[in-house]
Amino acid sequence: MRDVTDDDPYLWLEDVEGEAALAWVAERNAETAAALTTDDGFAALKERLREVLDASDRIPYTTRRGAFLYNFWRDAEHVRGVWRRTTLESYRKDEPDWEVLLDIDALAAAEGEKWLWAGARVRRPEDDLALVCLSRDGGDAVEVREFDLTAREFVGGGFRVPEAKTRIGWIDADTVFVGTDLGPGSLTDSGYPRTVRRWRRGTPLESAAVVFEAEPGDVSAWGMRDTTPGFERDFVGRATDFFHSETYLLTADGDLVKIDVPDDARAYAHRRYLIVTLKSDWLGHRAGSLLAFGFDAFLAGDRTAEVLFTPDERTALAGHSWTRHHLLLETMRDVSTHIEILTPTPGGGGWAREPLTDVPPLSAVTVVDTDPDASDEYFLDVSGFLQPSTLYRGRIGGDTEILKQSPARFATAGLTVDQFFATSQDGTRVPYFVVGPDRAAGGSGPGPTLLYGYGGFEVSLTPGYGAVRGRAWLERGGTYVLANIRGGGEYGPDWHQAALGANRPRAFEDFEAVAEDLVARGITTPAMLGAAGGSNGGLLMGAMLTRRPELFGAIVAQVPLLDMTRFHRLLAGASWIAEYGDPDDEADLPHLRALSPYHRLAADRSYPPVLLMTSTRDDRVHPGHARKTAARLRELGHRVLLHENVGGGHAGAGDNEQAAHNNALTHTFLWQRLGGR
Repeated sequence: MRDVTDDDPYLWLEDVEGEAALAWVAERNAETAAALTTDDGFAALKERLREVLDASDRIPYTTRRGAFLYNFWRDAEHVRGVWRRTTLESYRKDEPDWEVLLDIDALAAAEGEKWLWAGARVRRPEDDLALVCLSRDGGDAVEVREFDLTAREFVGGGFRVPEAKTRIGWIDADTVFVGTDLGPGSLTDSGYPRTVRRWRRGTPLESAAVVFEAEPGDVSAWGMRDTTPGFERDFVGRATDFFHSETYLLTADGDLVKIDVPDDARAYAHRRYLIVTLKSDWLGHRAGSLLAFGFDAFLAGDRTAEVLFTPDERTALAGHSWTRHHLLLETMRDVSTHIEILTPTPGGGGWAREPLTDVPPLSAVTVVDTDPDASDEYFLDVSGFLQPSTLYRGRIGGDTEILKQSPARFATAGLTVDQFFATSQDGTRVPYFVVGPDRAAGGSGPGPTLLYGYGGFEVSLTPGYGAVRGRAWLERGGTYVLANIRGGGEYGPDWHQAALGANRPRAFEDFEAVAEDLVARGITTPAMLGAAGGSNGGLLMGAMLTRRPELFGAIVAQVPLLDMTRFHRLLAGASWIAEYGDPDDEADLPHLRALSPYHRLAADRSYPPVLLMTSTRDDRVHPGHARKTAARLRELGHRVLLHENVGGGHAGAGDNEQAAHNNALTHTFLWQRLGGR
């Protein structure tokens, strides 16, 4: 049997568009289709999932830009979607009057290109021009085109940047900051912009003045204009790795003034303040704290901070948003969200605090949008695992109204939500949510259970309503479990940093502890327990497969990271070295090889059935990870299915049809193998 430790026999599958590789992928896709799409319930399930994804009564979440609320919308009629806007008065109606700005389906048809929407940068505060980003079939790389919001058309001869992983933003009506691929030396090793240029309308991009440069080994460089009226300032910076960066004030003379905060902190200017989120202890303040300094005073050397938030062992900062006169502070206590209103007192005498709203237990509240330049308006979304979203609009100091409510998409009778804590190998308490049949009331025994996790990059997994999950899993009698393992941000920076680099197994041990706890509580059995995760969560799935295969009856890894000795050489992989370690560093290679699922596969071990899912157009996590692992499992005689969507990028799906198909594949696979028939 061949050994992939030093000589990888499947490197040819890293050739994304290679003829041999694509032919091999087509064979695997056919096998997966034969195994899953012919299931008696597949077609009906896919149709029911497509129904909720296309539902016309979904909440159309918006972003305020001046007098208009902007929304991007997909449904059965608009497969690729439309960018549109309306007024608040109209938005209050059950069926608002939408003004369509850009029809992506029509654009794709006219140009013969598989365009997908990738966002727009609207010029503030004038709200008259936009830099529209178009992705070819879902990739991270985008083409940028200037769009006139009054004429509702692309600007002839306007700003336009060919496909690349571009960073671009407005300075004024005729000038932008831009970083993009301009040939050798213009990108970092991670494939992101290395330079920031000031580009004036009507001039060649290549001749635009370089105002800042990062190092080739950095992740990226960036530039931005703070357009807050009365506080207009330019900033540039570089991300030295995924978690460390430097920010500079760019003066009118072109000088750089460093914002002298720890390089792992996140800092930005807001009006007269410098706001700093700490990731390590500094100036006597704990990691995870949120601090406010006087911006001018800080530049002059004053390090007197006003403390906006200090974490404790159970409470972490989840986010914050500004209105015109207030700060909305989002915190999590044992993964349940709370929001406070912070108001600076006149004369700089501290901050007044009051709760914004009560949130039901085991639910989540999210600040959807604010308008920090003009008003104290805010939009809030409140939802739970079994509670459809409700969208509120309020004004601090004024009334609150319900703008939209999503209808129930699946039956919840007899279902309940609980939170438990598992004890990891080192004694750490690991929270997790269980959504499923009310065993206390009905006395039901173990059943098919899907355990989901991520555990990386300080990403927090919080409660939320999932119509697809509800129809595909809960409604059929399955139990869903969300694990809040280390590596995430549920308890702040320390929770994340506990699983960095050589400590990555702590995240794996946490997930294993949750799996064991589910069995111990009688919720499921190993034969009926499935696990799923994507991207970094796909690495987690690979670890479960190779570390504790006896705990699971089936595993699904979506757009997974699986070859930990070559990830840094594939697409954006070099940008994740700060999370995992550097395979080219002799000090890191041993632990990376030890946790690399691709290298841990063996012929003499028994593995549960595996479904690997990826996308040919994923230009973030290389499809070679899933391809090579599928090939290796096949060679070793193990059960594996691979589905590679030709489009969709890192999301795995570029439209609702693809999303419904992928979800139907996933849940059919799990239901078949976990005894759900």
